[in-house]
Amino acid sequence: MKQTSIFDPLDKEEKELIESLERGEWREARTATEQKKRARSYADATIKKDKRMNVRISERDLKNLKIRALEEGLPYQTLVSMVLHKFVSGRLKETATKK
Repeated sequence: MKQTSIFDPLDKEEKELIESLERGEWREARTATEQKKRARSYADATIKKDKRMNVRISERDLKNLKIRALEEGLPYQTLVSMVLHKFVSGRLKETATKK
């Protein structure tokens, strides 16, 4: 039985793309450098953490927050920052819970 890895092509199309790349059939787009600069600028602005905020929360909420962060494999401050970012950017959606 052939051993597979995460680097094995998943399907015929992917295998063809890899072979095409290895044959040197791909060229960088003329605007690639410009697009990379713009993307880097957006990423820097998103990741930049240049302001401090102090928030008082209940001990129970902080404990649960730290537990949740451990489950996600993140520092709890990073988890808080991610959740706030998703909320203010409109990407955090409420889900209905059954009672």
